[in-house]
Amino acid sequence: MVYHYFRHRHENDIALELSTFPVVTVQLPIFNEMYVVRRLIESSCKIEYPKDKLEIQVLDDSTDETVDLVESLVREKQEQGYTIHHIHRANRKGFKAGALKEGLKTAAGEFIAIFDADFLPKPEFLQKTIPYFYTNPKIGMVQTRWEHLNGEYSLMTRTQAMALDGHFVIEQNIRNKAGYFINFNGTGGVWRKTCIVDAGNWHSDTLTEDLDLSYRAQLKGWKFKFLRDVTSPAELPAEINALKSQQFRWTKGAIETARKLLPMVWKSNIPFRIKIHSTFHLTNNIVFPFIVLASILNVPLTFIKHGGRFDTYFDFMSVFVLAFIGSFLFYMYSQKDIYSDWRRRIFLFPVFMAGSMGFSVNNSKAVLEGLFKRKSEFVRTPKYGIEGKKQSWKDKKYVPVKFSWTVILEIVLAVYCGFGVLSSLYYLEIAAIPFQLLFTCGYGFVALLSVQQALEARRIKMAQMNLAVEPLAV
Repeated sequence: MVYHYFRHRHENDIALELSTFPVVTVQLPIFNEMYVVRRLIESSCKIEYPKDKLEIQVLDDSTDETVDLVESLVREKQEQGYTIHHIHRANRKGFKAGALKEGLKTAAGEFIAIFDADFLPKPEFLQKTIPYFYTNPKIGMVQTRWEHLNGEYSLMTRTQAMALDGHFVIEQNIRNKAGYFINFNGTGGVWRKTCIVDAGNWHSDTLTEDLDLSYRAQLKGWKFKFLRDVTSPAELPAEINALKSQQFRWTKGAIETARKLLPMVWKSNIPFRIKIHSTFHLTNNIVFPFIVLASILNVPLTFIKHGGRFDTYFDFMSVFVLAFIGSFLFYMYSQKDIYSDWRRRIFLFPVFMAGSMGFSVNNSKAVLEGLFKRKSEFVRTPKYGIEGKKQSWKDKKYVPVKFSWTVILEIVLAVYCGFGVLSSLYYLEIAAIPFQLLFTCGYGFVALLSVQQALEARRIKMAQMNLAVEPLAV
């Protein structure tokens, strides 16, 4: 990726102007989003586009008061002259993919823009994306880069922002410029409707319907365009158990998609280099079980190395430390490309590394479930409308009050790796200490936050229930 970055970093997209205004349908898939749905609908209606050419579909699978709120908002916007529809399903069949497919049946637009509930479409979004479809009739999807509404909210959101910046600024951007396959990111993008239909429409047999459709479309010969300099702001998960559910869904869905589509990739007539790159792209999450394995084996390796009988072997294997340099450069250049204060931001890299290690248990479970075809529900990431540091998620309705059993394993591994740090210090195996320390901090931080935030949410909900019951008792 870094190699391709240097080859293509000076290739900038030419800003195009929209000379014709095709009908566009904006789809807003939601499920129980009472804290952010008003913001989403308001910003969608502010998109600068002729009213008679813009259709908005609120694809609502909600089961709570969100339904009534959406009905009220849609009625208000209809009275203001907007073409906006509230499509409420009685069941969640197919989850998000099912909702998008249902909306597509009646969508009037030649192009379909999609925004999840945690996004804020910019007014100029369509003006900056639709023109690219007219540069090539085979362009089937245009994806924009995600920005972060609450990137500075906490250490956790800052670390998430770094991870996502690496994906968009380097992975998506450079893959696209180098001619490899990229994926629609589920939101913040526009599809040509005929591309969706030609590729087989939305499927719900994986948890990443966006990745699945993206590969099927590109295997059919459709081209994608990624715009690094056109952005769509979004809210990052502000509490760790919501982030865990998001990461689990993305990880498991990617493995399910790899199982489903890799045979199609290798049977297709695309160039061999794209087959190789697609294989790495679809299977990269398999790294997580190996991260867990490395954390377990690092401790006995300290004792084996101290024995002194395998010095030649350890000297030779130390060359793989260079992999750390590649990862560092990857994230450094992603920060340098879009932030003037990138030097300050790159100091978060060790925190990001530790966090990736800490999430390896949660994500390994997702990988194994994906590999062994264990089906699970589409668990959406709760959103709380948090943009500023003074806002809090703790008293919100959708906050998880339970944590997964994987927390127990994270605590055990934190203690185990902490023992590895002490062993390395005792035997003066200095080179082993940084990685052991990253594992210890990563597992410990993730486990501590998971328990702490779930208990805090439970305490607040119990207090709210007591307040509601007391007046009745009186």
